[in-house]
Amino acid sequence: MRQSPLFSGIIYIILGALFTVFAIQDLQQNGEWGFFTYLLVLLATFDIGSGIRMILLHFKIKEIKKEQKK
Repeated sequence: MRQSPLFSGIIYIILGALFTVFAIQDLQQNGEWGFFTYLLVLLATFDIGSGIRMILLHFKIKEIKKEQKK
């Protein structure tokens, strides 16, 4: 059974939020922007962007399937 893009998109967004929380905690502990903080923000950006794209893909596939049934 294949995973739906909606499920994958939600997982990506959750991971992006988690990386954002880790970046905020790292920034609060160190008091400055270090390499690790930038890395976490970069990962969060990629994950949230991928999550949004996967969710949009889910709705596009759903729309195409709906048009094919007509």
